[in-house]
Amino acid sequence: MTSFTMDAKWLPFHPSPAKPSYIVPHGSVDAHCHVFGPGTQFPFAPERKYTPCDASKNQLFALRDHLGFSRNVVVQASCHGADNSALVDALQSSEGLARGVATIKNDVSDGELTALHEAGVRGVRFNFVKRLVDSLPFADLQSIADRIAPMGWHIVIYFEADDLAEYYDFFTALPTTVVVDHMGRPDVNAPLEGGRFDLFMKLMAENNNFWTKVSCPDRISKLGPPDYADVIPFARRVVEAFPDRVLWGTDWPHPNMKSHMPDDGNLLEFIPNIAGTEELQRKLLVDNPMRLYWPEESVDS
Repeated sequence: MTSFTMDAKWLPFHPSPAKPSYIVPHGSVDAHCHVFGPGTQFPFAPERKYTPCDASKNQLFALRDHLGFSRNVVVQASCHGADNSALVDALQSSEGLARGVATIKNDVSDGELTALHEAGVRGVRFNFVKRLVDSLPFADLQSIADRIAPMGWHIVIYFEADDLAEYYDFFTALPTTVVVDHMGRPDVNAPLEGGRFDLFMKLMAENNNFWTKVSCPDRISKLGPPDYADVIPFARRVVEAFPDRVLWGTDWPHPNMKSHMPDDGNLLEFIPNIAGTEELQRKLLVDNPMRLYWPEESVDS
């Protein structure tokens, strides 16, 4: 098998995360994480823009247990392209405790979609981050959206704040529930109100089918760890405005990090800083992800 070596400019994930002092509610879901490879078993895509470290399903599930989560939502990352083999393998090994968000191409067959659904996939990711993908085939994306809508799947969109205005009309025309990754990566040096972040808040306020992850302060912050204090006001504003449409995830194993690698145990301390009550924390970590990914098991609070 082909051997893969992580790009030298990226950091490997933390080898021994702390035991968190913040205890997540019973039944909590890590709603944004990844599996990578192992590359010798699940090769990375030839067209990838980066090569990550191997990060296996067993390591992910061990982290889940260490942090006190009960379930995972595993998101396909661009380094594996539209080959969802590693994702499906993780879902099938999870004993029903993981759901997935896949990447698919327009030529995917109905049978392949059915197989992904049976494995636990409940959404498709569209990546609009220009440094990570090549040209965007909007007609194909629309066709995919139309095909998955009757299946009850949703669409996850990943973009950067500067590009929201360009894609706004396309996003708001999508026919499914839409989940925005990481609040659209706001510029936390810009104003919390009266600036570009207002467009994101408008997107959420005027489109009830839109949800967002208030995750990845380590990617968004200019101040860095341990508190990521400059991200807190942005995430808190979103959680308090849209408490029934927010999700949170670790982003393990934190691909493409250069400046620092977060300790996943310490990262959990961000949660009570953005969701200040037990009710908000339960919505963020339990009720909302269960309603979206395990609706057959969820109970509305």
